[in-house]
Amino acid sequence: MSLRERKIAKKKEEILRSAVRILAEKGYQGTTMEDIAANLLMTKGAVYYYFRDKQDLLYQSHQMLLNRSIENVKYIQQQDISIEEKLKQSMVVHIEHVIHEQSGFELMLKPEQFFSEERQKKMRELQAKYTHCFDELIQEGIQMQVFRTLDKKIARNILFGAMNWVTQWYATDGKKEKREIAAVIADYLMLMLLKNN
Repeated sequence: MSLRERKIAKKKEEILRSAVRILAEKGYQGTTMEDIAANLLMTKGAVYYYFRDKQDLLYQSHQMLLNRSIENVKYIQQQDISIEEKLKQSMVVHIEHVIHEQSGFELMLKPEQFFSEERQKKMRELQAKYTHCFDELIQEGIQMQVFRTLDKKIARNILFGAMNWVTQWYATDGKKEKREIAAVIADYLMLMLLKNN
């Protein structure tokens, strides 16, 4: 990637993060491109240079979050560590990502409200790619007899339910930092999977 491409990518990410915060605060219908531009001290035309419209901006923010999630777990999968540690680290990085990008993840809950069927399909494909990373880790742990023999889809859905729910109760001014909270949650969830505990 050239320097110019890196600068464009960085600017797009800055716009996306700011836009997601405003969309979460004011709601999709209550937010205008002018609001997003004003928050960034940009002209509306400058925002339109990067994104076709508000829906495109929201769609690209979802793609950015999911692609980052996939990259995070793929990186961990390539590490020379135990399967137990791979899954635990994947959960920790997921929880940290969800907390850090809370507004963006909350806006993902009902894509049918914002996107065409074609875009919904693409989002489902990215989500499936991400959940497959966890399925692979769980399956590998079962085959290695480190994890209990269980229904990997149900186990994965329980993991995601618990990990994603953290946004409903985590407080930034609480006693524990997000990394510490993420590690504690991952430890508890691992107890469900581990064969000998």
